[in-house]
Amino acid sequence: MDGLLFVSYPNNDTINKGKFDSMRLEVCCLDRVGLAKDILMILEGYGINLIAIDASNQGFLYLQFAEVNFDVLSELLPLIRKVEGVHDVRTVSFMPSEQEHYALKTLLKTLPDSVFSIDVKGRVRIVNESALMTVGMAEHEIIDEPLNHWVQGFNFSRWLSESLVLAQATRVNIGQNEYLAEMLPIYLPDESDKSILAGAVVSLKSPARVGKQFNALQSQTVGFENVLVTSDKMKEVLVQARRMAQLDAPLLITGETGTGKELMARACHDASMRREHPFIAINCAALPDSAAEEELFGFVSNGTVVKRGFFEEGKGGTVFLDEIAEMSKSAQVKLLRLLQDGTFRRLGEDNEVRADVRIICSTQKNLAELCQTGEFREDLYYRIHVLSFHMPSLRERKVDVIPLTEMFLEHYSQQLSIPIRRISAQCREHLLNYAWPGNVRQLKNAIFRAVSMWDGSAELSVEHLKLPSYAEGFGYFDHQFEGSLDQAMKQFESSLLRRLYPAYPSTRQLAKKLGVSHTAIANKLREYKISKQK
Repeated sequence: MDGLLFVSYPNNDTINKGKFDSMRLEVCCLDRVGLAKDILMILEGYGINLIAIDASNQGFLYLQFAEVNFDVLSELLPLIRKVEGVHDVRTVSFMPSEQEHYALKTLLKTLPDSVFSIDVKGRVRIVNESALMTVGMAEHEIIDEPLNHWVQGFNFSRWLSESLVLAQATRVNIGQNEYLAEMLPIYLPDESDKSILAGAVVSLKSPARVGKQFNALQSQTVGFENVLVTSDKMKEVLVQARRMAQLDAPLLITGETGTGKELMARACHDASMRREHPFIAINCAALPDSAAEEELFGFVSNGTVVKRGFFEEGKGGTVFLDEIAEMSKSAQVKLLRLLQDGTFRRLGEDNEVRADVRIICSTQKNLAELCQTGEFREDLYYRIHVLSFHMPSLRERKVDVIPLTEMFLEHYSQQLSIPIRRISAQCREHLLNYAWPGNVRQLKNAIFRAVSMWDGSAELSVEHLKLPSYAEGFGYFDHQFEGSLDQAMKQFESSLLRRLYPAYPSTRQLAKKLGVSHTAIANKLREYKISKQK
């Protein structure tokens, strides 16, 4: 007999005189062959009716029996303690199997989805309350009956009779109502390390529930309530954004690529007084210099308006200028005037047009540095930087990684009609330790790729993600690193100096920042050919 022996009854270790309807004992013991038999013989000597027995491989054995009075129990416990290999015995409130049973029952009861457990013949063995309401039957009317009596569109018994039963997801019907069914086979291990099919768990989701989850991700109107927030950093950003959304002044959103700048811009628009009017998103990096002014401000030929620009199209609403640092110099001049007096001129005419839009800009670059080098107008920078907040990278909000992964996993699994997989422990660790240079966008794309290439496995693994290797400060790299340690150090040193020099534009300032002599810094700048940009 493995482990310990447990016996329990409702009042824990408190033994009151009288009789108990059911008693449970917990026995702590060695793993000895014949130990359980010796204990059962003691119970038999008292004519005790055994109701249940649980064994544990961690040194415990549990016994449940009926109708034992205090006097019998007082004699019974010392006798069990004298059995060879028994360390101790005490009364407990429940058997492990009871705890598992009621935990499962509570879980099934609270689930909003309909859940059925079926045997290898497709007959219902367990059903939750939601499922009973869905089929409109009582529990005793559905237990031991084939699930196909109520659920049409999929042959459960045929699926379970296949040589290899894999998880499935498909559309089914109950009467006139359609559901998304997810079927997960139940395999039990045998002594030869093979699996024995014991049945399956079938979960049904209503179109309304699937649609709600789908629309929460897909909707173009994404209020702040649909922005997933777990980390303290993102909570702070959300507080700032909610306040700034109500103000009708220019807003600048900064952050790395893929952090969700456009998502937050849309949320700000939806929370503003302009929510009933258009939200127009423009990627400045995708606008060629020759067409930028025409696209933004419109074009007139021979007194006729040939094209209305985005600032006219967005009348009353919000214009989002993504990657504002990439805007052409001529377009920057006209945007500055629009921000100064609220008017602009279409190409080809002298008449001024009054704009009624709120401008939200975003950038992943340091605009202050670009102003120093002349790549961005300093006066425009101050105009668009009236209000601002910074979107943290995924590296700075690691606690959001797993919730985001679970959200994307559920979304794409439902979208592609694939059973939702668990995230393996190794995969969770990898997700948390990865640098995520592409931030939330990279995570979302990785999960989509993993789900779309699903191989039938029950868990999401590291291999499914296919994430490229990445080293902070060095970027992506192959598994075989080429070069020496000295070369790697020089590469890092050069990268660091190139990033710091614009902010500390003298050898003495930079030397003080890094805690070295200005001569050493001057030599390093000369070695790596780093100079001030004019």
